[in-house]
Amino acid sequence: MELRVLTYFLAVAREKTISKAAEVLNLSQPTLSKQLKELEDELGVTLFIRGNRAISLTEEGIYLMNRGKEILSLVEATTSNLTKNDVISGEITIGGGETSAFEFIGKLLEELREHHPEITIHLYSGNADDVLEKIDKGLLDFGLVIDPVEKQKYEYIRLPLFDSWGILVNKSHPLAEKPTVQPKDLLHTPLLISNQSLVDNQLSEWLGGNIEHFTIIGTYNLLYNASLLVKQGVASALCIDGIVNTADTSLTFIPFSPSLTANINIVWKKNQIFSNASKEFLRLLKNAK
Repeated sequence: MELRVLTYFLAVAREKTISKAAEVLNLSQPTLSKQLKELEDELGVTLFIRGNRAISLTEEGIYLMNRGKEILSLVEATTSNLTKNDVISGEITIGGGETSAFEFIGKLLEELREHHPEITIHLYSGNADDVLEKIDKGLLDFGLVIDPVEKQKYEYIRLPLFDSWGILVNKSHPLAEKPTVQPKDLLHTPLLISNQSLVDNQLSEWLGGNIEHFTIIGTYNLLYNASLLVKQGVASALCIDGIVNTADTSLTFIPFSPSLTANINIVWKKNQIFSNASKEFLRLLKNAK
């Protein structure tokens, strides 16, 4: 499968019609249709369901679209990082969960681009499971992850920072006036918790090893949408401090007592071959420890 034909396929998947995709690609419709038919024949699958007004993707087509985007992203990053070797340039891709520690990373990136303005930065937001999966696939250079997370198969640097756990509640909630909350305070409160693997174990330990005794009504991936449910009074969210700005809102964050903190790490693949841009970022990171 040629990258050129993969680009054609993704254009059709995006535009939903052969005619619009052909216009975007500056190809004739018969030429584009022929290329797509040859792609289906080569792969031995049907990629499109052709309707009267638009086309839709089959299950195989959706799979190729998702993997095709990843393939082209890797090709673009590789090309960028191998060109302009007379200066430090190229792309750095960093993924991370929701944490105020990104400000620490932001300062390093600011310093990096002051000296090397041709470097391009791509950020991806997701929890630790999402970030590590993309690192494994080579789609991210670095990941900012919050413990607990299994780091044995990665190189990593523990940042000189930590996050604190607590609960995000609506200010009308009975707990809102408390300076801290203890496990017993949460027994009858509907709760949302992070769906990150291993976090359940950490929270269960803080709650006394009996998380099943608490009213867990749902999970969240990133906190913002969960905070909207908290605003509506649907539930309260067990979360990291500082992710949602509660100033001038109907929300308030209450820390745990006893306190529960989490270390923050930058991770990358073992034996990773970095671009010059990523090498320079890693140098700054190690010096800033």
